[in-house]
Amino acid sequence: MNQWLNLGSLWNELAVGLPVERELACRLIRTRDEELPQLLAAAGAVKERCHPGVITYSRKVFLPMTNLCRDYCGYCIFRRDPSDAGAHTMTPEEVLEVAKAGEKLGCREALFSLGDKPEREFPEMRATLGRLGYKSTLHYLEAMCELVLGETSLLPHANPGLMSAEWVRRLGAVCPSLGLMLETTSRALLRPGAAHDRAPDKVPTRRLRTIEAAGKQEIPFTTGLLIGIGETSEDRVDALLVIRDLHRRYGHVQEVIVQNFRVKPAIPMASWPEPSRGEMLRTVAVARLVLGHMNIQAPPNLSSPDYDGLLSAGINDWGGVSPLTPDFINPEAPWPHLAELERRTAAAGQRLQHRLCVYPEFVDRVAARPGLMPERLRVAADERGLARAA
Repeated sequence: MNQWLNLGSLWNELAVGLPVERELACRLIRTRDEELPQLLAAAGAVKERCHPGVITYSRKVFLPMTNLCRDYCGYCIFRRDPSDAGAHTMTPEEVLEVAKAGEKLGCREALFSLGDKPEREFPEMRATLGRLGYKSTLHYLEAMCELVLGETSLLPHANPGLMSAEWVRRLGAVCPSLGLMLETTSRALLRPGAAHDRAPDKVPTRRLRTIEAAGKQEIPFTTGLLIGIGETSEDRVDALLVIRDLHRRYGHVQEVIVQNFRVKPAIPMASWPEPSRGEMLRTVAVARLVLGHMNIQAPPNLSSPDYDGLLSAGINDWGGVSPLTPDFINPEAPWPHLAELERRTAAAGQRLQHRLCVYPEFVDRVAARPGLMPERLRVAADERGLARAA
């Protein structure tokens, strides 16, 4: 580490794409305050070289298919037990109602978020699935993706938690892209009282196995980091490096999200400190320098009101923004209005462009497959792979 104490002229080399490995990345993520402008400038230069002048976003509806979950993450306000107030599993009619309402507002993505395999923990969920006519939550999710594809112009993107290779294949046939946040590679967060205590699906090796299964099947995949939940700055670097290595091997990671923990009432981590703005900027900037050309997203609603500062750290995407549905994972943080998002993006010298749930460089790969989903994708995408204008 001593060789990086004084970065000096290295900032110029970073700006033109100097490869960043673990030791240097660990030094950069602990950049001193007086060095932060140079870190941001280097990350911004790499972003402009790889994604010049453009910031993308996806106009979506958020479909919380079920908030029952067998995991008890210390930061989560979304999950419910069956007996909790607000516990709910959407019916097919509710799914279609929200999807059609979003379609009228110009949405092109149906984001399915749900708890991880709740039927394994709760007999109530098994009974609900039985009444609906499905064996498991993933069978029901598959059917709801098919319903949205058949009845609307929206394209599904599913975040169902851990998936076997078979379920990656099945859901990849009805979704142009899939997602699973790695969150962290730190096993320390599995200890009693830590963020992932009582969360069997948050074991890092299990999550990496799902991400790799998608890579082996060439399915575009979204993943990322959740920062501020007890991990170290070195843990953040390690997570970025393992994501980069998986993408180098398989070429399938379409997006890396850097998401900041937000405090909420009535969660086990309600008194936990949120990551500072400086931590967020450093993590995003190091993500850009480590990941190079890969797509990097940071949610604007979690950094409001000054979310436009994230543009200086090298993001090239705002993620999904909904004109209809709230962020059910972070209900205290409303989406920015699209007109304001466009105004702030333009003020930073960038053009805001509407993408689909699958990123433009992956569209041709998915659209070449047989079936209804690729057919819908070919209709939805313009010649650049972005969302076709209505």
